[in-house]
Amino acid sequence: MSASLATVSYIGATILFILSLGGLSNPESSRRGNLYGIIGMAIAVLATVFGPRVTLGGIPWIIMAMAIGGSIGLYAARKVQMTQMPELVALMHSLVGLAACLVGFASYIDSSVEFTGAEKSIHEVEIYLGILIGAVTFSGSIIAFGKLSGKIGGKPLLLPGRHWLNLAGLLVVIWVGGSFINAETVAGGAFPLLVMTVISLAFGVHMVMAIGGADMPVVVSMLNSYSGWAAAATGFMLSNDLLIVTGALVGSSGAILSYIMCRAMNRNFISVIAGGFGTGGGTVVASADGQPAGEVTAISSQETAELLKDSKSVIIVPGYGMAVAQAQHTVYEITKHLREKGVTVRFGIHPVAGRMPGHMNVLLAEAKVPYDIVMEMDEINDDFPSTDVTMVIGANDIVNPAAQEDPNSPIAGMPVLEVWKAKTSIVMKRSMASGYAGVDNPLFYKDNNRMLFGDAKKMLDEVLAALRA
Repeated sequence: MSASLATVSYIGATILFILSLGGLSNPESSRRGNLYGIIGMAIAVLATVFGPRVTLGGIPWIIMAMAIGGSIGLYAARKVQMTQMPELVALMHSLVGLAACLVGFASYIDSSVEFTGAEKSIHEVEIYLGILIGAVTFSGSIIAFGKLSGKIGGKPLLLPGRHWLNLAGLLVVIWVGGSFINAETVAGGAFPLLVMTVISLAFGVHMVMAIGGADMPVVVSMLNSYSGWAAAATGFMLSNDLLIVTGALVGSSGAILSYIMCRAMNRNFISVIAGGFGTGGGTVVASADGQPAGEVTAISSQETAELLKDSKSVIIVPGYGMAVAQAQHTVYEITKHLREKGVTVRFGIHPVAGRMPGHMNVLLAEAKVPYDIVMEMDEINDDFPSTDVTMVIGANDIVNPAAQEDPNSPIAGMPVLEVWKAKTSIVMKRSMASGYAGVDNPLFYKDNNRMLFGDAKKMLDEVLAALRA
């Protein structure tokens, strides 16, 4: 393939990637957006493999590597459950960071291309920054994977003087960076490069360990941004225009998403990075005297079905608990039955529901819930006062009235779905354990709220059977 044809292919792939991002901005066009991205990536890979910079002898090695990687990806796509998607995304980000590190070291060691003067300094800065960003992304994503999968506790690890430790590490990175660029030989620059890599890996671990479980949605999107900038830095190292553009697209979109997530949680991005908010969850929150924080009113699945039958409007708020129980298909069947009986049913989705933006939308789309009844928080919040029943399925922090009513709450000011304003609210939970933020939820104790305890899938199956009876 000629250089001009490869360039045209790269331009085509870039256009498809931009169209892909545009398509992913809306659930109805997301499938088309995914298709654009797949086609664009296929064109990019073929143009690179058969382009002028790859020799015939290297093609078999590339094909073998693609076969191994593709097989692993295919296996993951088939075996990984939807509930494991957040940690899978974090793990994928770590691979991008690792690739940036490996390419950076390979580019530095490679003696086939000689640079002199200012060109040499620029190339070494590209390598240094690429490895730095890649190392932070790699180690940070591994910790995020551990927290999301439950292998590492969600409680923030706050070391004494942690900000001074970060500042000291930054100063060392800058100092050894000067030594790296001024090194006259590859061997002379290898040591400062390794020192920077170790510090960057430690910083990635320290940064994410200090961030509490409640802020993990922001961390996922932040690491997505980091992986994009790592890819862009790799593109500069390899003088690959497509990699630069693609990395910049991922990096900028991830940064915008992080900003949107922070706004949705009423959190400052810098305060998220500084860490400290959110616990591992899973504990029963008690009042100061050690007693339960209030009295709850339990409800049975039969009584829930009766409430739904007698209602004219229902809003369902899904959360991570629905994903864990794999209850989305039963939710669709209940929705379908109620709509056939003339009940208005809609879904309210919080921007950070499900530990990852868009997670709930994907689950509901998988269960064939119509797109037009799945509403965002801002679209549906004003409708709760005129709603007969709201059903909260495995959500907690995103429906917590303390965000509005308690100025001393850790989540004070966070936009939430105002489910307690409906005539009756029903919260489905396994137990009275706190949510991912580890904050008590006064919703449970309100007079118009009912608690339906048990596994979401099992209880919803019983509700569906009672509705059909």
